[in-house]
Amino acid sequence: MLQNNAMLAQLKQQIRQTTPRAEGVIKATDKGFGFLETDDGESYFVPPPAMKQVIHGDRVEGVIHENGDKKSIEPEKLIEAGLDRFVSRVQKREGRLAVVPDHPSIKNVIKARIKNSLDEDTIADGDWVVARLVRHPLKADDRAFFAQIDELVAKSDDPAVPWRVTLARHALEQECPDAGTDWPLIDEGLTREDLTSTPFFTIDGEKTRDMDDALHVAARAEGGWRLSVAIADPTAYVEEGHAADLEARTRAFTVYLPGQNVTMLPEQLADDLCSLWEGKERPALACTLDINADGSLGDYRFFAANVKSHAKLVYDNVSDWIEGQGDWAPADEIDEQLTALRDLTEARTAWRNEHALVFKDRPDYVFDLDAAGNVLAVRTEERRIANRMIEESMIVANACCADFLAQHIGHGIFNVHRAFEPEKAEAAQEFLAGQEIIVEREALTELARYTELKRALESRDDAWLDARLRRFQGFTMMSAQPGPHFGLGLAAYATWTSPIRKYGDMVNHRLIKRVLKGEQAPAEATQQLTEQLTERRRLNRMAERDVKDWLYVRYLTPSAQNQDTFEAEIMAINRGGMRVRLLENGATAFVPAPLMHSDRSKVVIDDKEGRIQIEGEERYKLGDPLRVILTEAREETRSLVAKPTA
Repeated sequence: MLQNNAMLAQLKQQIRQTTPRAEGVIKATDKGFGFLETDDGESYFVPPPAMKQVIHGDRVEGVIHENGDKKSIEPEKLIEAGLDRFVSRVQKREGRLAVVPDHPSIKNVIKARIKNSLDEDTIADGDWVVARLVRHPLKADDRAFFAQIDELVAKSDDPAVPWRVTLARHALEQECPDAGTDWPLIDEGLTREDLTSTPFFTIDGEKTRDMDDALHVAARAEGGWRLSVAIADPTAYVEEGHAADLEARTRAFTVYLPGQNVTMLPEQLADDLCSLWEGKERPALACTLDINADGSLGDYRFFAANVKSHAKLVYDNVSDWIEGQGDWAPADEIDEQLTALRDLTEARTAWRNEHALVFKDRPDYVFDLDAAGNVLAVRTEERRIANRMIEESMIVANACCADFLAQHIGHGIFNVHRAFEPEKAEAAQEFLAGQEIIVEREALTELARYTELKRALESRDDAWLDARLRRFQGFTMMSAQPGPHFGLGLAAYATWTSPIRKYGDMVNHRLIKRVLKGEQAPAEATQQLTEQLTERRRLNRMAERDVKDWLYVRYLTPSAQNQDTFEAEIMAINRGGMRVRLLENGATAFVPAPLMHSDRSKVVIDDKEGRIQIEGEERYKLGDPLRVILTEAREETRSLVAKPTA
């Protein structure tokens, strides 16, 4: 009877239909077992033998086994592999080659081979490589995990490992682009106004080389100010479709990492020919705009120009001078402008506080590195008046760009941010109702209503509420169509002020120039381009975070050995514990539940509400300040571990 294939197939199908199954993602533990977590929140135990068939992050379907009141799962079908392309370290043992993925939750040692184009003799034990998983035990005809080494990233003793490994992990370019040395100006058919005698100035960091914005400001006799913003003009050198343009489109942004920048454009353009250096005549795209005494916007005009910066100023020097500190003083042709720009900034900030939204001041943390990449110090840079002066100038210039493109073309590269996506607005509304904050749905989805709500919530100064509400909020996206920017409280926002470092700004430059020349607008930017820009921005931010995490671990290893104490704030709570930010240097550390109390059963974590109870009493919640002791610095996972002080 078993030779009757039709009956056997039917029997197998019946067994399959009646066997309980589940689909989810594998979460590994460092104890050999794991869990399968389903999309609806269920969790099933995966015993150690079954974990040998899967890797952390795999999406699988498995058979549920019940033993009394305990349930476990046996993975049976691979739906999506958790590993594809990955960074790993080479393991060579007695002539056998393997790789160990560089991931805190993956301990698998995977047998490997080397791509034919690579020389195996150049790859040694401990080296960093990019590998690709080519076999998986749950795939048909595969009996075990197997990988191929595709690229050598760095030798084990390379001091640049944190940078090279991080860039490779996110598939970002390792070096600045090289696209030749001859860069003549293009005849674009534009008439450029000669503003070289106008005393424009730049304000940047002391070490900044890619200066893409210069300002001139004057008080108006009738009240208010006239602000001229001159922006570096790389599209005056780089034609659309040129190799450098295509490379910039791929890179999308300059990557800024501690101690290293990987430019979007060739360095000769980014740091020299386009950069608005003091005393150097440069082509620019400019906008002159009027700001009324109450901070509201008046008329504006875009035009092409030739400009010359008359002063390269530094943020701290300018802030000190405005605040009456230090010995530095600007030249006579600049000092009145700085005073006017300060007054403009205060008026503009007041207007945005009433009619739009203003970001809360948060410090920046800057790494001081030696030539070998060792961290000498981490400095806290507060957002001072000079930073705000430049920020407000760029915001108002970009608001003008958004209006200009919307009116004259109808499309461009816009930054669109909706505070709450429609599918999350209802959940956010219910959450607020639970906090006795009753709002209509429109207060979460309509810009004017949202700005009122946001100001009201900020006046409560409730860190927990602010952090908890962020779980419902969306992210800024690039869009070809105008749309509101809820974070700024503006009806539309399109950046054009950083074309040296943002490809979307180059696109907007070309569109503005089309209008100035009276040419027909080109086709709308494709969704593929806007999605690529959004994704590359995400990858760049992750790379910056990852390098910083690596450097923090190295820098704070002595503090962990000494069990040093730090002031901190709670930034996230999950089922395993809480993540805190050290206020002294900006590093993040994880506080696992077992370090909160010697008896883990007395620690109750509500990750959805962002609260932690210990022995029945609430002890911690999102946004709370606390003191922690740094206990471990783990370079293999680039993580810091801390515990609360008694």
